Amino acid sequence: MTTPELILRFDSNKPRKLKYNLAAAREEGASTLLTFGGAYSNHIRAVAAAGKTEGFKTIGIIRGEEHLPLNDSLAFAVSQGMDLHYMDRQTYRTKRADAMRRHLEDLFGSFFLIPEGGSNPHAVRGCAELPGEIAEPFDVICCPVGTGGTLAGIAAGLGPEQRAIGFASMRGGHLRHEVATLQNQTYGKVFDNWHVENDFHCGGYAKVPKELDDFAAQFGADHGFDVERIYVAKMLYGITAMSKAGKFAPGTRIVAVITTG
Repeated sequence: MTTPELILRFDSNKPRKLKYNLAAAREEGASTLLTFGGAYSNHIRAVAAAGKTEGFKTIGIIRGEEHLPLNDSLAFAVSQGMDLHYMDRQTYRTKRADAMRRHLEDLFGSFFLIPEGGSNPHAVRGCAELPGEIAEPFDVICCPVGTGGTLAGIAAGLGPEQRAIGFASMRGGHLRHEVATLQNQTYGKVFDNWHVENDFHCGGYAKVPKELDDFAAQFGADHGFDVERIYVAKMLYGITAMSKAGKFAPGTRIVAVITTG
């Protein structure tokens, strides 16, 4: 019996999510990008770097209180010229509210808003370009899911008979709704060629139990790269567990998108 074949695709989703956001900001004549993220957010890093490269002022609204010295992620953002502003967790939960938008405009003036994680219709369109760039034939494509934009786009870019699986990095079971909403906002419909696996979050966001850490270390040693623990390890752990459980038909060609690390 032929076992499933795993193909690793190293492809950062951050530039894809930002590609059309930056184009839209330019079209609007914006000079400032504002976005949200946690203290260890790769999205915050990406927006800061993109802003410096593309000539935008950047503002990062960071969840929680300031801790000094800054960690590597926030120190990098500052080195790229990003202004950091901290927001308590309760207030941060209202980041999508119209009242919050007005409050931030009162503080900072006009800006182009990029949501937490970068996930919006601009990001979805960027991520939809990924499947068409994969030269190898495949049946299933897998990616980690944080805010839903990458999975929403990847699924939209698939060919007939191909499917996408997103592996949730956090508990809660809300991510299917987020992905469906993003597809509906972008394309006016929800595709039926994807689903979210909620059984491999390993306790919740940023939770890395020993079993997951050991798995990631061994997988990295076997394949020659450092496996990022918060998102990528959970996806690879899930694919491996599902393969062992016979959830994929023999001979299935599975692409695992390594989005960060």
